[in-house]
Amino acid sequence: MKFTKSLLHKTACYYLFLLSCLFPINAIGQSYIGHAIDNYAGVHGVIYNPANVVGSPMSADINLFSVSAFGGSDYFGISLKDLLNSDEGFDFEDNAQRFPTNENHFFANADVLGPSFMFNMGQRHSIAITTRARGYLNLDNISGNLYESISDGFDVNNDFEFDMKDLSGTVHVFGEIGLSYGRILMDKKTSFLKAGFTAKYLFGAGGLFANSPQLTGNYTGFNNSLATTGSLQYGFSQDFDSDDINFDSLEGGFGFDLGMVYEYRPRILDGDISGRRQQQYKLKVGLALTDLGAINYSQAETTSYNLDGDVMASEFDTKDIEQVLDDNYTGSVDLGPSKLNLPTTLHLSADYYLKSIFYVGLHGTVSAIKSGKANAYGTLNTLTLAPRIETKIFSLYTPLSIRQYGEFAWGFGFRLGPLTIGSGSLLTNLLSNSSKTSDVYLGLKIPLYKKIDFQNRS
Repeated sequence: MKFTKSLLHKTACYYLFLLSCLFPINAIGQSYIGHAIDNYAGVHGVIYNPANVVGSPMSADINLFSVSAFGGSDYFGISLKDLLNSDEGFDFEDNAQRFPTNENHFFANADVLGPSFMFNMGQRHSIAITTRARGYLNLDNISGNLYESISDGFDVNNDFEFDMKDLSGTVHVFGEIGLSYGRILMDKKTSFLKAGFTAKYLFGAGGLFANSPQLTGNYTGFNNSLATTGSLQYGFSQDFDSDDINFDSLEGGFGFDLGMVYEYRPRILDGDISGRRQQQYKLKVGLALTDLGAINYSQAETTSYNLDGDVMASEFDTKDIEQVLDDNYTGSVDLGPSKLNLPTTLHLSADYYLKSIFYVGLHGTVSAIKSGKANAYGTLNTLTLAPRIETKIFSLYTPLSIRQYGEFAWGFGFRLGPLTIGSGSLLTNLLSNSSKTSDVYLGLKIPLYKKIDFQNRS
């Protein structure tokens, strides 16, 4: 497996592939955007904050199968209407709008939640066991002009310069088994506090990585040459192939999640407890840190290049990137262990009870991984406001998000008994002529509800 031109091209097309495949089923995260803050989210709420495992209005929750996919880029955008109405097929190279800068970003993740369950062990304790398969792709701080030229060919009429700092790219695929435990720490007249943690055993299927602290250069169309200064390092775990990912050879690792939730519970006499509402809080706030840890791969191949030199741009037309590097620059190969860090993320949440069956939630995610860090990848920084209607059997939510790199997203989702379908970007994808992010999720579970106690707190 090599860091080739074909892989770079797949990086750009990855989330467009998600769009074209997933939108037709009419279920168009960051995983499970809008749904995870639902009081009846069950196991899905635990993966965002392990404290949610305890004090739930559910006696147990059994997830059968759930999948969430998220992808995007600030380099290009597409019109969903053009994608769906194209009789001859949508050509990404010709029809997508492009926004090249000196620091473009590509990102995608897929999260499959397998058989998982949570249940109460008593009045103050609960546990959950989760199984997941996850995949991440990040390409950060790459020159859009350079990316476009390598992918589509250099234009002799378009000279350009670039100055890239902290260029990095990572692909990582892994699975995990998690054990979550939550405990109620305080339950007083108006205050309720709970905490939880998740310990994970990780199964690394492999990954590849590339990074450069600084890479500058310029392209001159007159002589069709590319002059560069800097260095590049890329590597991959043994036998990893992004075209044929398998779980035959796994490497182990450990990860952790930590979280707390506080609820303000004043006496509520609005006439609504008598039939539909089990939650007792007026305001709920949560704090969690997820995906602490890493996977150590015992065997990896890493190549380091000195990129001070010139190369004829025409070579990219007939060779992959690795061959161009080998033919024109000095490189050294190192065989040894390598570590890939998990996407450590800080989650901040608040949920406010309005009246009757109406709530409004606020959820922020902040990546603890600096953009451009070598052998690491982060999540997209996002702030989501999610008004919702919530009952025991049914929830409806319309999340509105501000996403890193300036993207606004508006979505729609619902939970109906065992079925959950939604997207944090469906409505903007339908309305926008230049969508830069897209996500979708689908889940099927067996929820077991607690018997509602309508007594007011005194």
